[in-house]
Amino acid sequence: MEKMKVAMYYNNNDVRIEEMPIPKINDNELLVKVQACGICGSDVMEWYRLKKAPRVLGHEMSGDIVKVGKNIKKFKVGDRIFVSHHIPCNTCKYCQNDQHTICDTLHSTNFDPGGFAQFLRVPEINVDCGVFFLPKELSYEEGAFIEPLACVVRGLRSAGIKSGQNVLVIGSGVAGLLNIKLAKAMGANRIFTTDINDFRLKKAKEIGADVVIHAKENVPEQIKKHNNGNLADLVILCVGAPSAARQSLESVAAGGTILFFAPTEPGVEISFPLFDLWNKQIKMVSTYAGAPRDIDEAIDLIKTKKVKVTDLITHRFPLNEAEKGFKLTAQATNSIKIIIEPQK
Repeated sequence: MEKMKVAMYYNNNDVRIEEMPIPKINDNELLVKVQACGICGSDVMEWYRLKKAPRVLGHEMSGDIVKVGKNIKKFKVGDRIFVSHHIPCNTCKYCQNDQHTICDTLHSTNFDPGGFAQFLRVPEINVDCGVFFLPKELSYEEGAFIEPLACVVRGLRSAGIKSGQNVLVIGSGVAGLLNIKLAKAMGANRIFTTDINDFRLKKAKEIGADVVIHAKENVPEQIKKHNNGNLADLVILCVGAPSAARQSLESVAAGGTILFFAPTEPGVEISFPLFDLWNKQIKMVSTYAGAPRDIDEAIDLIKTKKVKVTDLITHRFPLNEAEKGFKLTAQATNSIKIIIEPQK
């Protein structure tokens, strides 16, 4: 039985290089050689990951098809692809109402074992609507940004972003920076961003934020100072800290929208001033993951260079140094996007 190497996640400080059998595929499945896989912020949320550890994580991937089930006609060996790990059923009431990311099927699907492996098996349901050709214009590492950018595409559409709006992005990690990039591409007038980390604030300024604010400052006052006395039309919350959630409530203008892009840990409750939010007619929306239409749009945005992504990569590691990548991602200090290259 042929073996492959995987990065097995036990916790943020314990990621071991282990061997597993290369997955067998049936007549309706694909075997993919993983070329690049990004470490997502959710990969280091221990409250989320530890309950299922040990396991092979990784969902921001791209690679090459190396085996094709005999019933599959659409794909062939050698195709460069991105594979979505979460797939909607496209038939339930949520999918029929363009709420694909609430679909129970989407929350239960995945590939085998994960992107931090040399090879992965693509189940039949993922083959049906979760495999996307990687355009020749995209590198493998650009392909690793398709999934996180698709999440941002869906979030900003849910928030109803409009050209000319003033936008506040709370948190300047990868999610925040991608929100800045896409908001700018969609015609945002002025973009404010916050973080507690100067390295990330500097990167936010480099990629297009107009005003960067240390999160310990009085953020609403700083926005008004640089925005003719007005607060933000759209606030995008990209960190799970309760203090940041409260900051989002204080920073939104009358008639504005708050997009909850990142969650707190389960069980955390945030008090909010209902009268003020009612009186100001604030809209609050949340978002999770991306659906196939969002993935298509993300691929096009990267292909056409409307959203550049490679300037967010700070580190690249071979598979046997995956633990370094996880530690850096968890520390969230001097790194942005970290790419693991399983074939190196």
